[in-house]
Amino acid sequence: MCRFVRVAIPSPLARLFDYALPEDGLTPSPGARVLVPFGRQSLVAVVVELTDKTDVPADKIKAISGVLDSEALLPPDMLSLLLWAARYYVHPVGEVLNTAIPALWRRPEPVGLPATPRYRLREGADTGVISARASLQLKLAAALAEAGPDGLGNAALAELGSSWRNALNALIEQNLVDCRQELWRAPLTCPDLSPPELHDEQQTAVAAVEAARGGFAPFLLRGVTGSGKTEVYLRLIEKTVADGGQVLVMVPEISLTPQLLERFCRRLQTRLVTLHSGLRDAERATHWLAAARGEAQVVIGTRSSVFTPLPRLQLIVVDEEHDASFKQQDGFRYHARDLAMVRARNSAVPIVLGSATPSFESLFNVRQGRFTELRLTHRAGGAVAPKIGLLDVRRRGGRDGVSTLLRSEMERHLEAGGQVLVFINRRGYAPVLICDDCGETADCRRCDAHMTVHSASQRLRCHHCGAERPIPKVCESCGAESLEHVGQGSERIELALQEAFPDKRVIRIDRDTTRRKGALEAQLALATSGEADILVGTQMLAKGHHFPNVTLVGILDADRGLFGTDFRSLEQMGQLIVQVAGRAGREARQGEVLIQTRNPEHVLLKLLVSAGYDEFAEAALKEREDAELPPFSKVALVRAESAERDGGRHFLAYVADLIKPWREALQAEGHTVYVLGPVVAPMERVGGRFRYQLMFQSDEHRALNRLLASLRRLLETDKAARKIRWSLDIDPLDFF
Repeated sequence: MCRFVRVAIPSPLARLFDYALPEDGLTPSPGARVLVPFGRQSLVAVVVELTDKTDVPADKIKAISGVLDSEALLPPDMLSLLLWAARYYVHPVGEVLNTAIPALWRRPEPVGLPATPRYRLREGADTGVISARASLQLKLAAALAEAGPDGLGNAALAELGSSWRNALNALIEQNLVDCRQELWRAPLTCPDLSPPELHDEQQTAVAAVEAARGGFAPFLLRGVTGSGKTEVYLRLIEKTVADGGQVLVMVPEISLTPQLLERFCRRLQTRLVTLHSGLRDAERATHWLAAARGEAQVVIGTRSSVFTPLPRLQLIVVDEEHDASFKQQDGFRYHARDLAMVRARNSAVPIVLGSATPSFESLFNVRQGRFTELRLTHRAGGAVAPKIGLLDVRRRGGRDGVSTLLRSEMERHLEAGGQVLVFINRRGYAPVLICDDCGETADCRRCDAHMTVHSASQRLRCHHCGAERPIPKVCESCGAESLEHVGQGSERIELALQEAFPDKRVIRIDRDTTRRKGALEAQLALATSGEADILVGTQMLAKGHHFPNVTLVGILDADRGLFGTDFRSLEQMGQLIVQVAGRAGREARQGEVLIQTRNPEHVLLKLLVSAGYDEFAEAALKEREDAELPPFSKVALVRAESAERDGGRHFLAYVADLIKPWREALQAEGHTVYVLGPVVAPMERVGGRFRYQLMFQSDEHRALNRLLASLRRLLETDKAARKIRWSLDIDPLDFF
C-alpha cells in the first residue's frame, strides 16, 4: 500500500518533494492537485506518483494538508508530456506543471463548469391568471411558451424589458415558471458557408493526412500565400469531428487572426472553444475543462493550448508553424510547435504544420525524411501570385521614408480602383529624437536604446522596458530647441500618406491603434470591405489576413533584416517579406509588391525576389550548415543579468569553469560540447540590468542535455547563483 506522494511544487527547485498520506484521507491520483505545507506557506502541488518508500526521515516528513481533486486534473498522457518537457528544457518540473494548469486552479479552487439559471414555463401552467395590466409578465410568459422545454436564460429575458427580473420573480411566485441550473456548454457553431471545390493539390493533401489517421505522421503543408491551406485544415477537421474525434488547432496569436476564427465558426458544425491570453481566468478555465472532458470538439489556441487535455485527440494542426510567437521567451522557455510534435507522437495521431514560409528546422526535417511534405503551389480560386520587385532608393529617398517611385506606383494602383498596403515593421512616429546642435539623442535611462517618438500622445517610449516620458521642448543636454525626428515609424508614414493623398482614406493597424477591445476587428473590417484606400501597419498585417482589394504592397525599411546581430535575422526577414507580399492580389487582379532597399545587390535578397522562398531558404540553409549552426547543431544559452555591470560576466565565467570536468568526461565518451563566451548580450542593458550570455553548442542533444541538467542541479545550491538572476534557454530563437 502506498503511504507517500511525490509532488511537483511551483518553485525554482528542479526536483520532486515527498509527503505522507493521511491514514484516513482520500488517496489522490497522479495528476491531481493537493494542498501541501511548504516552509511557512501552504501551496497547491500536483501529484506525480504514489510510492511506499521515501528517503525523508520519519521525523522530518510532513503530511499533505488536503486533496483538492477527486480525479486527476492532468491525465496520464498530459502528465507524461509535461515531465518530458521538464527534462528536455531542463526546467523545474513544478513550474512546468504549473504552466499547464489554468491560473484559476493554481489556487485551491474547486474544479467544475459554471452553472447558469435557465427558466421555463411549467407544463400545464395557466397564464390566464396573469393580470392584464402586468404587460411585462405577459410578455415573458409568451416568450417562455414559445421557447418550449429548452427555456430561456438571463440574457434572452433581459432583452424583453429593463424590469424583467421583477416580472420573472412574480411568475415564479405564482408557480407559473420554474428555474433549473444548467452547466455551461461549449457553444455550438452554426455554419452558413458552403465548402468550395478543392483543387487537385488540396485533395492530395487531404487524402494523405486522412490515410495516416490512427498513427503518428508529421506533415509539412507548404503552400504559397493564398493557396488554400485553411481549407485543407477545415476538411480534415470536419472528417475528424464526424468520426467523434477532437482537434487541436494552434495559431501564433489569436488576437491577430480574427478572420481565421470567424471562418472556422462559419464553416464547422461543432462545439468549439478558444484558449488565449485575452480570456479572463474563469473563462479560460471553463474552456479548458470543456476540452478536457471531451465536450469541446475543436480547440483553437495559442502556444499554451498545447497543454490542454483532450481525451479523444485525433489531429493536431499548427498554423504558421514558423512564427516566433510559438516560443515562450521567459520563465519556462518551451517551443509549442516542438511540444505539439512530441504530443502527436505520444498520442499516435497525425500533425499538420502549415506555412508559406516554413522554418528552417521544418525544412531540415523534410530533408532528413522525418516529415512528409505536401505542396500547394498555386493560389486558390484562380488568383495569380504577385509580381515582386526591388526599388533602389539610394539617392531617391523621397520624404518621410516613402520614395517618389513608390508614391507614383501607389497613385497608379489607387486610380485603377485598387487598395494599397504600406508595411513598416516599426511603430511610433520616429525611432530617434536628436539634437541638431550637440548631437545628443533622447535615450532610455534604463536600457541601451533610443526612446521612440510617439507624436499623437506627445510621449517618448522605450519599446524594450516600457518606460516613457513627455517629449522635451529643448535638448536635455545643451538646452537648444533644434530637436529633429530621425527615421520613420508607422505613425509618421500614416501622416505622410494622409498629406500625399488627401482624398483617400488612410488607416493604421499596429499595437498602438488596436489596444481597445474590438479596435482590431473594426480596423480589419474597414480594410476588408475596401472602405479604406491605404493601409499602413506593422507585422500585425502580415499574419494570414485576407484583403481582397489590395493590389499593391509597399515594404519599407526591409534592409534591417540583412545585417542583424542574430544568425536567424535573414530567415526572419525572408519570412516576413513573403508573408507581407502574400497580402497582394488575392482575388482576380494580379498584385504587385515593391520592396524599398539600399542594398539591391545583396545575394540572398535578390534570390528571394527572383527565385522565391524555396531557393532563398536552400541558400541560407547552406550558410547555416557551413557555420554548423541550427538546425545542423543543438544550441543552448545560459543568460545572466545583474544591476552591476560585470556581475553577469563574472558569474558566467565561474559557470564555464564549473563545467570543465563534465565537458572533459563527455569528451572522453566521444561527445563534444563547445562553450562560447561569456559575451555581452547584443543589447547590454535592459530595464536597468546588465546582461551577458554563455552559449553551448553540440551535435548531440543528449550530451548537451546531460551537461545542462548537471549544471542546474549544482546551481540550485550554489551561493554565487543565488546572488544573480540567471536562466537556461534550450533551442533559443534569438540571442537578444
